[in-house]
Amino acid sequence: MSLTFYWYPNCGTCKKAKKWLEDNQVDYTAVHIVDETPSKNELLDFINKSELPAKKFFNTSGKKYRELNIKEKIQDTTAEEMAEILASDGMLIKRPIVTDGEKVTVGFKENTFSETWL
Repeated sequence: MSLTFYWYPNCGTCKKAKKWLEDNQVDYTAVHIVDETPSKNELLDFINKSELPAKKFFNTSGKKYRELNIKEKIQDTTAEEMAEILASDGMLIKRPIVTDGEKVTVGFKENTFSETWL
């Protein structure tokens, strides 16, 4: 099983997730989430497969999220509208996103990675 690992190299959480994948010898392809931001349709697919609310895909601690006042903008929006906002700037997306095409995880929690990717 090869995973696609959407990450931002300067992100501490992404570095921990990458180390976990390597320590557990999980095969993956790294994709720079800002240089190759997932499309609206890819993000909708991730949202549906993750079974998480679309709001969980926002990097709420990011500078861009605060600068653009995204919290207010997404209060009454659909998942499709949120995916469009997310696709507009990779820095808005919570990371890392890991997928095998069937399952999706967002962020890094060691126990979630163990349950999902081992």
